[in-house]
Amino acid sequence: MSAVVAQTLHVFGLRSHVANNIFYFDEQIIVFPSGNHCVKYNVDQKWQKFIPGSDKSQGMLALSISPNRRYLAISETVQEKPAITIYELSSIPCRKRKVLNNFDFQVQKFISMAFSPDSKYLLAQTSPPESNLVYWLWEKQKVMAIVTIDTQNNPVYQVSFSPQDNTQVCVTGNGMFKLLRFAEGTLKQTNFHRGEPQNYLAHTWVADDQIVVGTDTGKLFLFESGDQRWETSIMVKEPTDGSKSLDVIQESESLIEFPPVSSPLPSYEQMVAASSHSQMSMPQVFAIAAYSKGFACSAGPGRVLLFEKMEEKDFYRESREIRIPVDPQSNDPSQSDKQDILCLCFSPSEETLVASTSKNQLYSITMSLTEISKGEPAHFEYLMYPLHSAPITGLATCIRKPLIATCSLDRSIRLWNYETNTLELFKEYQEEAYSISLHPSGHFIVVGFADKLRLMNLLIDDIRSFKEYSVRGCRECSFSNGGHLFAAVNGNVIHVYTTTSLENISNLKGHTGKIRSIVWNADDSKLISGGTDGAVYEWNLSTGKRETECVLKSCSYNCVTVSPDAKIIFAVGSDHTLKEIADSSMLLTFDDQFLLTAAEDGCLFTWKVFDKDGRGIKREREVGFAEEVLVTKTDMEEKAQVMLELKTRVEELKMENEYQLRLKDINYSEKIKELTDKFIQEMESLKTKNQVLRTEKEKQDVYHREHIEDLLDKQSRELQDLECCNNQKLLLEYEKYQELQLKSQRMQEEYEKQLRDNDETKSQALEELTEFYEAKLQEKTTLLEEAQEDVRQQLREFEETKKQIEEDEDREIQDIKTKYEKKLRDEKESNLRLKGETGIMRKKFSSLQKEIEERTNDIETLKGEQMKLQGVIKSLEKDIQGLKREIQERDETIQDKEKRIYDLKKKNQELGKFKFVLDYKIKELKKQIEPRENEIRVMKEQIQEMEAELENFCKQNTQLELNITELWQKLRATDQEMLRERQKERDLEALVKRFKTDLHNCVAYIQEPRLLKEKVRGLFEKYVQRADMVEIAGLNTDLQQEYTRQREHLERNLATLKKKVVKEGELHRTDYVRIMQENVSLIQEINELRRELKFTRSQVYDLEAALKLTKKVRPQEVSETEPSRDMLSTAPTARLNEQEETGRIIEMQRLEIQRLRDQIQEQEQVTGFHALAGVRLPSLSNSEVDLEVKTN
Repeated sequence: MSAVVAQTLHVFGLRSHVANNIFYFDEQIIVFPSGNHCVKYNVDQKWQKFIPGSDKSQGMLALSISPNRRYLAISETVQEKPAITIYELSSIPCRKRKVLNNFDFQVQKFISMAFSPDSKYLLAQTSPPESNLVYWLWEKQKVMAIVTIDTQNNPVYQVSFSPQDNTQVCVTGNGMFKLLRFAEGTLKQTNFHRGEPQNYLAHTWVADDQIVVGTDTGKLFLFESGDQRWETSIMVKEPTDGSKSLDVIQESESLIEFPPVSSPLPSYEQMVAASSHSQMSMPQVFAIAAYSKGFACSAGPGRVLLFEKMEEKDFYRESREIRIPVDPQSNDPSQSDKQDILCLCFSPSEETLVASTSKNQLYSITMSLTEISKGEPAHFEYLMYPLHSAPITGLATCIRKPLIATCSLDRSIRLWNYETNTLELFKEYQEEAYSISLHPSGHFIVVGFADKLRLMNLLIDDIRSFKEYSVRGCRECSFSNGGHLFAAVNGNVIHVYTTTSLENISNLKGHTGKIRSIVWNADDSKLISGGTDGAVYEWNLSTGKRETECVLKSCSYNCVTVSPDAKIIFAVGSDHTLKEIADSSMLLTFDDQFLLTAAEDGCLFTWKVFDKDGRGIKREREVGFAEEVLVTKTDMEEKAQVMLELKTRVEELKMENEYQLRLKDINYSEKIKELTDKFIQEMESLKTKNQVLRTEKEKQDVYHREHIEDLLDKQSRELQDLECCNNQKLLLEYEKYQELQLKSQRMQEEYEKQLRDNDETKSQALEELTEFYEAKLQEKTTLLEEAQEDVRQQLREFEETKKQIEEDEDREIQDIKTKYEKKLRDEKESNLRLKGETGIMRKKFSSLQKEIEERTNDIETLKGEQMKLQGVIKSLEKDIQGLKREIQERDETIQDKEKRIYDLKKKNQELGKFKFVLDYKIKELKKQIEPRENEIRVMKEQIQEMEAELENFCKQNTQLELNITELWQKLRATDQEMLRERQKERDLEALVKRFKTDLHNCVAYIQEPRLLKEKVRGLFEKYVQRADMVEIAGLNTDLQQEYTRQREHLERNLATLKKKVVKEGELHRTDYVRIMQENVSLIQEINELRRELKFTRSQVYDLEAALKLTKKVRPQEVSETEPSRDMLSTAPTARLNEQEETGRIIEMQRLEIQRLRDQIQEQEQVTGFHALAGVRLPSLSNSEVDLEVKTN
């Protein structure tokens, strides 16, 4: 493919911290900065045109537009050097007119600019520490004047020209409000500020010599010609409903001294970092804009106040309040109105007010709405749509829809449409989002949040999460080209998930540093990754292993991509081998038509891709965009329900309206009738009045004619008299005028003489003053000469003293030298002596050291022998002690054994007594058990007999039920036959009635035999039809035969089923008896085992007691024997209660019989009747088991 060019198409974003960042070009077009461009945006037609910034620009700092809307000045930093570029807005496209980048003065950057009213001059303010104000004739690049505004490094916020005067300038900043005038090549200050200095944040000219200034403490000042004329304070109050209201609390016409500013704020960032208390009580005025009725100013976070000029005085009063509305899509809706308004601008017709905020948002409001909403504050609306207010961290597109997905550190996810240039979806969350990827279908997204990785559905009006993964701080994620997989980065590990089962299928480990980029190849078989460790790996997903790798440890890779054929991998890193894209991200759409870029300033650009000839790129992959949207079933049902409710409501309203209209029509018709009657009566009365008035009018006309004629005569006479009087007065006035003229000439001559005299006296006074000051100058010059001579004499004296001091110091140095040389010689001699003595001492020391070593060796040998002897003594003492201990232990064991033998003898005697007692009790219990067992046998036989009776009763019941059903069927059949007979009877009665009527009609023709014959024949043919009667009789006989045959067949089937039921009942009965016998045998075995277990336990306890294994056995055995005695004593009482138990068992059996009968009745009601033998009788077996247990 040939070389391509990208042309800016649309932008979603705003750079809010550019000074004067929004203004109107005309009524429909606004200009604002975004990225490295200025954007011309048509509000009505929604198109954008771009004014590109300078190449290698590091960002815009300030904007300014000329009053004639023809020129735009942009302050930038280009290659770390300041520059001002002036564009001509009227040309299409906008072209550069001048670039100001060569300066004869020191400057770091220009922070504020303003054009003069005639657009010929440009005013620019530099940043501290220079703080120079430069006055340019910009077309010739000539500096007309330059002045230092501040020397204390206080920031300057705004500069401006007077709207009518090129020479008058205003500058505001921290602790400064200065009015300057350009005259004779310099800028001179014309005002001197009184009172305490304030931190003036913004100002605007409301008249030729009047300026409104706002401070960081919520105060507004009106200055006229540099003097304060008006002041007001805006305070934030906490009303009862919890919302803040802004009220003007103080007004004064006189000058007031203000308290000193506690914390001067030199920049917007420091203002935002100010304490919450000061912001609550003192709203900061960041922006002021003037219009014809007054001015608008920002009054704390999210609020604008409109002030209108009072008609009587030159002061202003608050008229309206405008607020930024609460955003319902926001995670914290209360935060939407907590953004500072940095810039305000009115449209040329003053119909619209536009505002930009610290969170990169643009708002607008029509001024007519503010007038409508009286009493309540008006609300701004988004100029375009909600924009990102923090750096964009993730960017993604899809194949099937023209969507761009972005995530940002402002905790929001936004979906943009790059075809319609609109915001499709927007949602804010609790955590920051670091990465995002869009499914190729455009229906799902995967987002890496600070706490988790979330897979979400893109619904028609919401973004809803349906799966979460515990991947914290995922900085990179990507769907595969097919959409069946997606990869997420967790530090230096890549997790691969499937979108079908939503499971983790692979974890790719190998990077030693953080992974910055991942990309899939065309067929999704491989994954390429690059990281800060300088490694680029190609992973095979089928094996989960690396196939190819390229490691360059000196390079930290930011992004990787792969060619369509997957043969070439491109990587961007810190070594600048390919162009490094720092702090930004780029992406091409699937059809290669659009390039998308996003950066840390929160701006998203869309670029149209062209080839060198300016033609669009041919689409190699033509894919039509889908229009489907995901909607949940619940949402659809809710909307359908809402629609139904609304429809019903509409219908109800229609009915109500119709009813109300009918009532109104009736009322109005009645009123109309009443009114027509009234009007008719009034018309008649008015007619009569009209006739009366006409007659009166005619009389008045005659009277007025006569009166007018008299008045005209009087007027003519008076006119003549007045003309005479006025002529005389004019003559007198003319004479007075001539006299006054003579007086004025005389006065003029006198004043000229006085002026000459004054000039002469002035010249004389000047000469005298010059002579006086010249004499003074001569005296001062003589004094200066004397002072200079004194200085020279003092210098000579100083030099002489200096020379003397140097000579004295030289002498002292020589004396000290000689002293120390003598000392050195003495020290050297003493050192030589000491060296000889040390040699002798060393020899003595070595000999003594040898003797000491020999002695120490002897001492060590003696110590070793002593230690051996001591060890032998200790071992012998230990043996003696051990033998003594053995003797003591054996004595103790002998005593213990004797005690045990004595205790065992006592215990044997006690056990013998217990045995005798127990044997006696066992015999008594056996005697009591035998009659109880006989009773149980008798009761069992009775129960068996009752069961047999119950079975007989059941059989009889079934037989009776069958008989009842047969009788019911017969009864139904007879009822039907009776109904048929009654119907036949009714039919015959009707036939007889009809026949009687027809016969009565025939009787009328009794006089005419022929007609009578025809009528009788007709009656015969109508009522006597033998063939039909024969057929009906035949049909009835056939039906009866078929009915009898079916009935016999059913009776035979029923008899066979009864036989089967009886057989199956017998079979089940035998099975139940067998199972019961087995249960009884098992219970007997269990009881025998329990007896054996008890016996073995008693043996174990006896053996333990006999052997005396532990000393604590005695109290336990006593405690065990005591309950055994209690058990033995309570056993007869337990056996005495067996009669109550048998009674309870019988009662339980009765309840079971009742339950079985209920079941039989329920089954009889069911169409498919089950066999009675299938019903279990659990209570009998349970009772037998209980009896067996108790007997055993």
